[in-house]
Amino acid sequence: MKMGTNQKRLLKMIIGAAVYALALLYRPGNETISLVIFIAAFAIIGGDIILKAVRNMMHGQLFDENFLMGIATIGAFGVGEYAEGVAVMLFYQVGELFQSYAVNKSRRSIVGLMDIRPDYANLERGNALEKVDPEAVKIGDIIVIKAGEKIPLDSVVVAGISMIDTSALTGESLPREVTEGDNLLSGCININGLIRARVTKEFGESTASKILDLVENASGKKSNSENFITKFARYYTPTVVAAAAFLAVIPPLILDGANFSTWFYRALVFLVISCPCALVISIPLSFFGGIGGASKNGILVKGGNYLEALAHTEIVVFDKTGTLTKGVFKVQEVVANDISQEELLELTAYAESYSSHPISVSLKQAYGKEIDQTRIAGVEEISGHGVVATIDAKMVAVGNAKLMWKLNPDFKEASGVVGTVVHVAIDGNYKGYILIADEIKEDAVNAIRGLKAARIRKTVMLTGDAKAIGEKVANDLGIDQVYAQLLPADKVEKLEELLAAKSAKGKLVFVGDGINDAPVLARADIGIAMGGLGSDAAIEAADVVIMTDEPSKLVTAIRISRRTLGIVKQNIVFALTVKALIMILGAVGFASMWAAVFADVGVAFIAILNAMRVLNTKRYHT
Repeated sequence: MKMGTNQKRLLKMIIGAAVYALALLYRPGNETISLVIFIAAFAIIGGDIILKAVRNMMHGQLFDENFLMGIATIGAFGVGEYAEGVAVMLFYQVGELFQSYAVNKSRRSIVGLMDIRPDYANLERGNALEKVDPEAVKIGDIIVIKAGEKIPLDSVVVAGISMIDTSALTGESLPREVTEGDNLLSGCININGLIRARVTKEFGESTASKILDLVENASGKKSNSENFITKFARYYTPTVVAAAAFLAVIPPLILDGANFSTWFYRALVFLVISCPCALVISIPLSFFGGIGGASKNGILVKGGNYLEALAHTEIVVFDKTGTLTKGVFKVQEVVANDISQEELLELTAYAESYSSHPISVSLKQAYGKEIDQTRIAGVEEISGHGVVATIDAKMVAVGNAKLMWKLNPDFKEASGVVGTVVHVAIDGNYKGYILIADEIKEDAVNAIRGLKAARIRKTVMLTGDAKAIGEKVANDLGIDQVYAQLLPADKVEKLEELLAAKSAKGKLVFVGDGINDAPVLARADIGIAMGGLGSDAAIEAADVVIMTDEPSKLVTAIRISRRTLGIVKQNIVFALTVKALIMILGAVGFASMWAAVFADVGVAFIAILNAMRVLNTKRYHT
């Protein structure tokens, strides 16, 4: 089996560490043999770093972290501190490996996992069907979509009635009925009927292709924040190298009795002290610890750069269905006229007993009793309206307002009702309605409250659902702004507007769960997917995944990120302050090589202990 980059690096580190241990334990009388073993360990562990430094120098990138590590460790060898040179490079590689593992975990191709790209189309030619590549189908061609198949191209129904699962595009779990003349969007799934449709757009212009392009383009727009060490080394490295060169050359020229070899030794000590061991270990470890702490809280963060960015969250944008709501439709209210609520629900459940539609399922679940089929004399389904059934010799009509108007032109629909309304008439007389709606997650209220307590400037909700439903959910939760009836492209457009409205340093977070959220997740500064029930595409497109499906975990993630960033800043100030003092002592001859090594390791050890504090997960609970 072919090994990955991280596996190869880990194997090299293990082998190098073993050789290093041999060098420390095996002390031959011949100094040359000892040096050869140390050099072998150094070459195995840090050879790639030295090669990178040389390559970067050849391309004009002189002062980076590779150069800094190279000159510091080679400087240690130059003054005979072989063990220090190898140890510093080993610690550096461990820190790099930690960060690499965190960033690459579960980071596979977004597009490769998006399951909306159709594999084929059933093209009608004469009296036969031919399975062809969707790209071979032209506008005006007739295609046939069987039950369970993806709709391959945008088209319009010319024959057939079926229920369509649009969740891949709209994120909404309620299927939509289509009949002759209705438009079909590619990427949706035909649930139960056989449909003949006329193609209206070529494959390259179809909805599925556009969503895939949105994901690819959005991923390209995301800026990659540079590692702190790289930025820091741009200034720190040339400064300490220049200072070491100055220390080696200038004092012997201007001071009476100054010995060149003494000052050269001090310059090398200065270089060893300048090695940013405390930073290159503690900073990645701090972020790795933060990522580990988040993981213990059910939050998968895919890299230290995303954890750092979360600390600067300014605007939080939520999808609705499956993120703030459960995505499961249930009976919320039964309103009965001249009949008990129990009887109204019972007759409705009996009328819908033969259907597997999600609304019918929710009605039967609310009724909760066994259906006695002998009570049902007949059921007639009226397409686009509902059903009429004979139950206990009563004619029970169950459906939408269209069905009620068909039975009674004077019917007046109740106003101010938000959700899916199932109207019921018995023997032609209107008897009330049953309200079915998606439920808000109990945890969603805590999430919005926690974000406001964390001083987040604005909360926004984007949804493909109806405006009235979206506004009701936003009002119930206390969300500042809501945009409804949005397709995936509309969501990206709204997100661009919100990105333009934030401050230069502020970050925009988007939280979603559906395949349709993948482009928005990729475009946001930080994309967060609800992983437990979310789609694979959303999880892969996201930078952070909330594995428990609890929106309040976002607040926990922000707390962890802010604490992690605080610890990182503490380590930076502490390490640089101590190093500056010891470098001054080394420059004037008060710190020997061993003292420098001891101080450097001590600073690193304290910084690492401080970094480990981020693993204390108790303080993060909401």
